[in-house]
Amino acid sequence: MKTLKNWIVDKQSAHHLELLADNQHRVCLYVLEENLFRVLIKRKGALALDRTWSIAPKQDVPWEGRHRDDLSGFSCPAWSLEQQDETVTISTEQLRVTVHQPLWLEWHYRNEAGDWQPLASDRSTSAYLLNAHGDGVAHYLSRRKDERFYGLGEKAGNLQRNGKRYEMRNLDAMGYNAVSTDPLYKHIPFTITRRDDVSYGLFYDNLSSCWLDLGNEIDNYHTAYRRWQAEAGDIDYYMFTGKRVLDVTKAFVRLTGKTLFGPKWSLGYSGSTMHYTDAPDAQNQLMNFIRLCEEHAIPCDSFQLSSGYTSINGKRYVFNWNYDKVPQPKVMSRAFHDAGLKLAANIKPCLLQDHPRYNEVAEKGLFIRDSETNVPERSSFWDDEGSNLDFTNPQTIQWWQDGVTTQLLEMGIDSTWNDNNEFEVWDGEARCHGFGQEIAIKHIRPVMPLLMMRASMEAQQRFAPEKRPYLISRSGCAGMQRYVQTWSGDNRTNWDTLRYNTRMGLGMSLSGLFNVGHDVGGFSGDKPDAELFVRWVQNGVMHPRFTIHSWNDDHTVNEPWMYPGVTPAIRGAIELRYRLLPYFYTLLWQAHADDEPMLRPTFLDHEHDEQTFEECDDFLLGRDILVASVVEEGQRQRRVWLPDNETGWYDFYTHEWFSGGQWITRDAPLEKLPLLVRAGAGLPLSERITHVSAEKDTTRELKLFPVKGTGTTTGMLFEDDGESWNYQQGNALWLAWEMRCSASAIHVNFTRKGHYQPAWHKLAVTLAGNDPRTLFIDGKEVSRDDAHFCLPTLQ
Repeated sequence: MKTLKNWIVDKQSAHHLELLADNQHRVCLYVLEENLFRVLIKRKGALALDRTWSIAPKQDVPWEGRHRDDLSGFSCPAWSLEQQDETVTISTEQLRVTVHQPLWLEWHYRNEAGDWQPLASDRSTSAYLLNAHGDGVAHYLSRRKDERFYGLGEKAGNLQRNGKRYEMRNLDAMGYNAVSTDPLYKHIPFTITRRDDVSYGLFYDNLSSCWLDLGNEIDNYHTAYRRWQAEAGDIDYYMFTGKRVLDVTKAFVRLTGKTLFGPKWSLGYSGSTMHYTDAPDAQNQLMNFIRLCEEHAIPCDSFQLSSGYTSINGKRYVFNWNYDKVPQPKVMSRAFHDAGLKLAANIKPCLLQDHPRYNEVAEKGLFIRDSETNVPERSSFWDDEGSNLDFTNPQTIQWWQDGVTTQLLEMGIDSTWNDNNEFEVWDGEARCHGFGQEIAIKHIRPVMPLLMMRASMEAQQRFAPEKRPYLISRSGCAGMQRYVQTWSGDNRTNWDTLRYNTRMGLGMSLSGLFNVGHDVGGFSGDKPDAELFVRWVQNGVMHPRFTIHSWNDDHTVNEPWMYPGVTPAIRGAIELRYRLLPYFYTLLWQAHADDEPMLRPTFLDHEHDEQTFEECDDFLLGRDILVASVVEEGQRQRRVWLPDNETGWYDFYTHEWFSGGQWITRDAPLEKLPLLVRAGAGLPLSERITHVSAEKDTTRELKLFPVKGTGTTTGMLFEDDGESWNYQQGNALWLAWEMRCSASAIHVNFTRKGHYQPAWHKLAVTLAGNDPRTLFIDGKEVSRDDAHFCLPTLQ
């Protein structure tokens, strides 16, 4: 590749500066926000791809993509320009970039004292490279010793990415090693760089396969560096700052789009296994799941139909019902609905070459096309070859939505499970419709699953416009949080997977994917033993997505009751999940409304505590619950670091209080998941330990964990009907509380917004432990036996 070297200032506008590099390439520097800049290089003055589907400030992108020159949604503040002989500098009040000769960029941020401090810089030798004879681009930055790297979405191994090289190339990584396998399913070339004084985000808006080296590579001719390199496309990146890592994550979500606010039932237990739908009597197996949940008293809200329901002779054919296996889909759906369970159905975007509708779809031109001929491109798929649907063709979108509607939604299916959508089309020049402007697949492979899930979502919305949609997708790119819940794919059953899936989930959460989970119990490999299964369920119930799902090499099936001896422990973990559903639902609302991660590494709220940056198996659920999962065989005690905070922590079960900033050891018998609660928190709890029903959820408790001594803390509870859009008109309940603690009293004051009246009218207020202080609610002294807050009846 050829290094870009000499430049001159060429053009200036209200929002960007253009440099002309080496007499032919344009380097565009955009000022989008006070602390958000963008660098775009146009090779020979043109773009390889003139659209993006990831950048979505304020609103979603058009189907055909957002033009890269579109600056809507950004404030584009005023900026200053200073030009000298060998440099040019652009500044806002918070961020500054200086361009040097030969071409390399140096970044500074303004600290709280008002002084400019070094933020980041390109490698001063060969910072920007373009392939002179075709595709391929690269960007090199200098690497400092005091930097910690996070992000990159769904990646195996440790949460901190230093010293590793990663690849973004969406693959169906069945049975991956959660410690080391790379690449995996998702494409999110976004890093967070954390230092003691500042953090910054760097997002490469390029959808071709790429590599990010964060210190694995060393070259004697250059100082320490990090590299991003893509096989095709453009250099187009966003640089933005934050005081904390949390600020950077939230800014990235504002850049790429808000988290979908799904229905409340999506937070309940969701059953799934390939075993049922692969069985010759699939409908009987599925109906039996309902009976077994009732028999074993396992609360459940939904079931995910694996693709066996579409099979013909063992292979899978999207939108085809195998009526030998499932003779009465509508009857089956009705039975699940009568039991309070929703259904999601697996769908795949590739039609095998002998699919009953293959020729019909081919004749309509709905497939991605071969690079050399006009015939459908064929790739390996599910033990055969097939052709991938082209979701950049409006006719394909219509065909897909018709299939979702007639073959799923009209059959009583509630949601779509968009699976096997990595689009492994390795002829990079295969042609896509591009909404009328032809594009090679190498430029937009991860966009295909994004458009697939969007097509599914809009079909669901049209079919049931009064309900918020719920969808699942395995693959995708930055921005997929706008449409779906996701998970870490087809993991393998072992203790390492349990441990490192948690870190994968935290990596996704730091990268803007808040609604995540894992296949609890392991998807491939032999079944988990009883101990591993219990520990996996205990971990899984503390993730936004909680699904027990399996394929299992030994032809077994992972079910909550698979080991009678530990079924009570499994039931207890799932019941704990349902007890905490009001808390989970509030977190989902805050993820949508305030861009707050649901899963949080412990350092996210405690950056001042150096110990929280050490690799560990702990995580926070919201700000208030510290989860200390047991991830080692035979472990019956759990040593856990309590992040240093001002208020301390309570044991969730015993209510024993501990100061932060210390190691403690908690008993962890097999039936117990160690949990701590932040002092000052309030946990909204439910007594309804069965499927979600707003009408039948008639009690609510607020368990308070008051600070010792003096202090004021706040919290909130969100409630609505759990599935409609009525919250947008204020038909929801936002109940905020303030807890003021003194040496002798605890004052709790409530403020409500919204005109939703839940089925419960009285909020029972309980205090953790035997706190002797007098309790006041809204200024009135109350006894512990009658501590409650009554919602005013709305007229």
